[in-house]
Amino acid sequence: MFALDVRNINKQYQNFQLKDVSIQLEKGYIMGFIGANGAGKTTTIKSILNMIHIDSGEVRILGKNIAEHEIELKQEIGYAFGGTDFYTRSKLKTLTGVFKKFYTNWDNETYYSYLRRFKLDENKKIAELSTGMKVKYNLALALSHGAKLLVLDEPTSGLDPVARDDLLDVFQELVIDGEISILFSTHITSDLEKCADFITFIDNGTIINSSEKDAFIESYRLIHGNEGQLNQVKERLISYKINAFGFTGLIRASDFDPTFDMKATTPSLEEIMIYFAKKEGVHV
Repeated sequence: MFALDVRNINKQYQNFQLKDVSIQLEKGYIMGFIGANGAGKTTTIKSILNMIHIDSGEVRILGKNIAEHEIELKQEIGYAFGGTDFYTRSKLKTLTGVFKKFYTNWDNETYYSYLRRFKLDENKKIAELSTGMKVKYNLALALSHGAKLLVLDEPTSGLDPVARDDLLDVFQELVIDGEISILFSTHITSDLEKCADFITFIDNGTIINSSEKDAFIESYRLIHGNEGQLNQVKERLISYKINAFGFTGLIRASDFDPTFDMKATTPSLEEIMIYFAKKEGVHV
């Protein structure tokens, strides 16, 4: 059974649409969800959580349709959004007192263990917290009611590298026993290279690739050649940059001919995103 099974969801807006988006996340794994701003990550996440009405398709969580079992399933989902705002004049303990009433499996012991781990003082007001501390508080809430699926939209935004690394450790600890699964949307692709098992890449409302992380990265190549060689491969490239030494371009590994006398390297997740973002623009 999939923890998350998104099948062919479509959502049309005036200037944007999700087109046949499908994502399958097995239980006990972390899936990184990447794409440029405006690519459709947040719209997809809101569709998964039934926060917007989709035009067609189906979202199943732990084997059940979210549209038909929303109240029941949201007991099983923890979600955290990097930009969430709270009542800034309230103390953490006041907000938590309200929040926990919505969850039948709320666990105070777990909640306080995360407060200690994240060095959060529940007597502080939200207005006194840094951006990073607000993110940590949001996560402490999401992790404290026995959720089996965590949906995290930019959860590490605003955190310094040490705090981000600590959170990545938390995520990896959570999935060890195979019961908890995480969908993790972020612009910080280096975080995903550390902790994700699978990568799903969305571009302009369409899923470009969704696969095991190493297989995802290995399905692309960065090739480097002189300007004279560019015409040999230009039509096969996703996009390219001209530089002082010639050009660098992103190509699908299946489209790369090793007989070409060009250097090929494995790109990072960030490089894959950057070159896809350039594919419809002017080559620079």
